Amino acid sequence: MAASAAPARYDISRPELESLLAGEPRYRVDQVWEGLYARGAGPAEMTDLPKALRARLDEALPPGLALLAEQESDGGETVKWLWSLADGSRVETVLMRYPDRVTVCVSSQAGCGMGCVFCATGQAGLTRNLSSGEIVEQVIRARRKAAPRRLGNVVLMGMGEPLANYASVWAAVERLHDDAGISARRITLSTVGLVPGIRRLAGERLPVNLAVSLHAANDALRDALVPINRRYPLAVLVEACRAYVEETGRRISFEWALIAGANDRPSDASELAALARPLHAHVNLIPLNPTPGYRSRGTAPSGVRAFRDRLSALGVNATIRDNRGTAIDAACGQLAARRAGD
Repeated sequence: MAASAAPARYDISRPELESLLAGEPRYRVDQVWEGLYARGAGPAEMTDLPKALRARLDEALPPGLALLAEQESDGGETVKWLWSLADGSRVETVLMRYPDRVTVCVSSQAGCGMGCVFCATGQAGLTRNLSSGEIVEQVIRARRKAAPRRLGNVVLMGMGEPLANYASVWAAVERLHDDAGISARRITLSTVGLVPGIRRLAGERLPVNLAVSLHAANDALRDALVPINRRYPLAVLVEACRAYVEETGRRISFEWALIAGANDRPSDASELAALARPLHAHVNLIPLNPTPGYRSRGTAPSGVRAFRDRLSALGVNATIRDNRGTAIDAACGQLAARRAGD
């Protein structure tokens, strides 16, 4: 029988690390754990360990992500990575530096099975779920790149549907909070509307943020844009959001990718306001990134501003998301799709 592969570096649990370090002084566990999560160091970089132990740990705990491509735009303020996982699957991570904060957008699945028609990842389909360690490692690698600035925000809005990989995603959230020191209030999970996951999230111990990728406020249009709506229509989704707000006291965000002539009309703003106002939801307006598999175009900047102003007039707090990295295939899945084509 073939030997099993070594666990990825950030998939090992603390008890497993203790077993791996059996025979070493007990404080070595703390040294290695702190090195991995507080400093983001690989075993070979942990100069407080004996050289032989560094070599043994480096072999026993290989990284889960291998760099395939790194691209920068916006004068280096936006960085996008394409990683290869141990089985050859590919995922993307984006680091965004703003004047007042640094945010990393991480993937939770290789590909996505939700089938949203305008999304490059959805066009590619689902390959597999990521492990918790593969999710955590994206954040750790991005935090090193962000230094000396502090990485303050983690958003699971990259490739995949986080609530379709709930166990690994929540294990990653706990590890990021408990061991990497990232506040739960600085972690945001995005969902296209998996109602069972929203209900489950409401009962968790950590107060993370929830963003719902809405994109349409009537069932006919949302069925076409976001196919999961056929299983969990808007009435069911909104009720789950209402229960989440009541149970957690946290504000929900609605994500709205503006598509020219499809969901950027005055009637769309009125329908969206009717859903958002009772929930006191914040609306993030996203100029649609073009993707090869979807012919429609994003709303022009003037139309985006007009849509925001209509929402504001209707009593909804709405902001326009900075459209970062168009020159480096910043829409989720674009870089992976292009490299696969190459």
